[in-house]
Amino acid sequence: MLHGRAREQAQIERLLEGARNGHSGTLVVRGPAGIGKSALLEYAAGRAAGMRVLRGVGVESEAALPFAALHLLLRTGLDRIDALPHPQAAALRGALGLGDAPPESRFLVGLATLSLLSELAGDGALLCLIDDAQWFDQASTDALVFAARRLEADGIAMIFAARPGFPAPGLDELRLGGLDSTAAAALLPADLPPQVRERLIHESDGSPLALIELPAALSPEQRAGRLSPVGAMPVADRVQAAFHAQMAELPEHARTALLIAAAGGSGELATLVAAGASLPGLEAAERSRLIEIRGSIVGFRHPLIRAAAYHGAPVSRRLAAHRALADALTSSTAPDAADRRTWHLAAAALGPDEDVAEQLEEAAGRARTRGGHAAMAAAYERAAELTADPVRRSARLAAAALAASDAGLMRRAAALADRATPDVDDPTMILALTQVRAHREFELGTPLAAGRIIMDTVPRVAAHATEQAHWLLVEAVRCAWFAGDPRLAEQAAAKLDALPGSPLVSQAIGLTRLLRGDIPGGIRLISEVLDVPALAGLGVPGLTFTAGVCLPAGRAALCAEITGRVVAECQQSGMIGWLSFALQDHGFAQGLLCSYGEALATLDAGLRLATELGHEHRVTHLTCCIAWVLAHQADVPGCREKAEEGVRRADDQGLVLAASIGRWALGRLELGLGHPEAALRHLAAIPPTGIGVLCAADQIEAAVRSDQPERAEEPLERYLTWARHVGQPASDAIALRCRALVEQDEAHFVEAVRVHESGDQPFEQARTRLAYGEWLRRSRRRADARAQLRGALETFDRLGAELWAGRARAELRATGDVPAAPRRAGDPLSVLTPQEREVVRLAAGGAANRDIGAQLFLSPRTVGYHLYKAFPKLGITSRSQLAAIVRSSSIEC
Repeated sequence: MLHGRAREQAQIERLLEGARNGHSGTLVVRGPAGIGKSALLEYAAGRAAGMRVLRGVGVESEAALPFAALHLLLRTGLDRIDALPHPQAAALRGALGLGDAPPESRFLVGLATLSLLSELAGDGALLCLIDDAQWFDQASTDALVFAARRLEADGIAMIFAARPGFPAPGLDELRLGGLDSTAAAALLPADLPPQVRERLIHESDGSPLALIELPAALSPEQRAGRLSPVGAMPVADRVQAAFHAQMAELPEHARTALLIAAAGGSGELATLVAAGASLPGLEAAERSRLIEIRGSIVGFRHPLIRAAAYHGAPVSRRLAAHRALADALTSSTAPDAADRRTWHLAAAALGPDEDVAEQLEEAAGRARTRGGHAAMAAAYERAAELTADPVRRSARLAAAALAASDAGLMRRAAALADRATPDVDDPTMILALTQVRAHREFELGTPLAAGRIIMDTVPRVAAHATEQAHWLLVEAVRCAWFAGDPRLAEQAAAKLDALPGSPLVSQAIGLTRLLRGDIPGGIRLISEVLDVPALAGLGVPGLTFTAGVCLPAGRAALCAEITGRVVAECQQSGMIGWLSFALQDHGFAQGLLCSYGEALATLDAGLRLATELGHEHRVTHLTCCIAWVLAHQADVPGCREKAEEGVRRADDQGLVLAASIGRWALGRLELGLGHPEAALRHLAAIPPTGIGVLCAADQIEAAVRSDQPERAEEPLERYLTWARHVGQPASDAIALRCRALVEQDEAHFVEAVRVHESGDQPFEQARTRLAYGEWLRRSRRRADARAQLRGALETFDRLGAELWAGRARAELRATGDVPAAPRRAGDPLSVLTPQEREVVRLAAGGAANRDIGAQLFLSPRTVGYHLYKAFPKLGITSRSQLAAIVRSSSIEC
């Protein structure tokens, strides 16, 4: 019976009931040691009638073993791995050491975990109980939290019990506090004197474990109230001391068995006995209720008992226990025996030991093949600590830093890189350390600082490795582009001129010229290398850079094409870090091409991924891009909230490019609402160089409509120069519209409407017809105005640009016409959520639920659930009808 936990028990009951009804849920129960987390997990297990239950527990000594905790949780369901899609099954087998597999993305392992849990739930419900999650290895934590965030319609309840500090952002939490005095009193023996009871209740802070264990440790004088029942130490320490006193009364062979079990971690009975834990000693410890032996596994009744058994022993005995366990694992055939043996040897080392350090390097290599980058980092770091030679130690720290960066642990990666010797001359090591430090600064600091880190390192790399220096300089230009800093770009471009040419070099120098205001020179250099032959052979990083330069070159369609390929390749190969970049540019390009629904779905997927990776810069940039798309639609509060949040964060982080997109979103929103003065304030704050040329047309319109034509002169000259050198029909037509607005010349309007017919941006075409129609109405040519305004309204309606449709509708009413009611006939998918839209789009192309799940990082059951919700919204009853619906949608405008 649990005392004082009625509210928490009710929350668990609701979670279990939801799982039984097909709705998944996750709960992280947080609190200090002894507060009752494990008791709540036991309560959940006892109430899980009719559900399959999986249980796992974290062990501190196994935190460096990749996927050790995940294997423990899933071991009873591993016979269902073959039911998963082959790439997922191979990744999970490789991660768990059950088969050979190349390095795989940790997100692919997470997706495999999600699919396996869904498979194990079947048509019923599944309960996953995860105790001491703070001791889970990082790889297991990543996989389980990844799966937990995507549980929707799988009938799975997942409960984590963890101490404060366990990373689980986005998951529901239940913070456990101490019991109240009534519940606390119910746990104490009834024969204690009142003053002793009151003192124990006060000193225990309501900790159930303390209330249960401390009374048993009282001396007769303390029980009688003649001596203080407790000392001045934290509750957890008092309880641990009580356990240690209990162990002190055991015979020597029992204490030895407890120490070996505490140091062993895995709890395998055969290994513990081989290391010197006698069966009689284990039996004595079990009779004292300190451990539990279930089959061939030895487990401690509470983590504080394990801590008391280990830390209460002299250091000489702890080291001897690790050496004995290493010897016992020598002949083990378990998949992870070699790693466990190595870590026990490392724990027993008293100082530098090159032999053990080399074995740790081998363990890191095994972790790499299983995708355990965090474990790989830990192995390299410990190897460095055991290394006497400073150069070799720095090399191992560099390897640890790279592995931590690959694991998404950017702060830890940077800290490891900072510990390496600064004057090493190995170009590979220098390059690795530079990438780690720059990556951390780019995503958590500022792009400008990242670029400076790169520039400080380039001379040392260039002396030995020209190609690597070449790529570093291109990266420095990209940092400058995101930071809006022409000086950094010019420093990098000057060095690039001296290196062998390539498409990326020309693109980087072109971006540099755009940043310093040389539009003709920048566009010429970029445009020369955007043809397909020039891009052949570029990998994902190079193609991602190229896609980014397509936008200021006015090639949104090419950007969408390239990033579409990159997205597919990243999803297939597991290059998740680059995937968030690709989704960002792909979604923004889709927005420029007027596919607003599809753009929102793409950008939303990128935002979720960037949030999980902890890429703060990417989160800010994607937030601003989403706001820009929303500026065309009816969600005014949502657009304003995201844009203002994104601009604030971008300004704080030195992200000039992201801030420019956010301000552009606010400017376009105010234009759509008919507030040109407010629009001009936002648009005029955007730097004129860089991406500022793309939003110059909006700035021109805002200046003209707010009766400030003099403020249109500079952006008009800038946009006309850009359009002339870009040479695209859409930009040529927009340039004519801008001239018509400033010069009030109808001939430019007429020509703009004609040129738009060859372009690929129907939204801009509709804006031109709206502006022309407004001009005609003010010229009292109402019949002519209606023709232009009706065309504009039809396009705005079809695209779902509700704000702009509203403007066109108001203008039509002013001509005496009665416009049709707002409609979205051209986009039947507009009734779907972004997630449902992506599921429907892939299903319409013939993809099976498992394939869709693999692309969108969802379980097959959740994919089916989204289709189940989408069908009635679309007015259809079968999957075969989806293709026709999608074809009729305007998302491919």
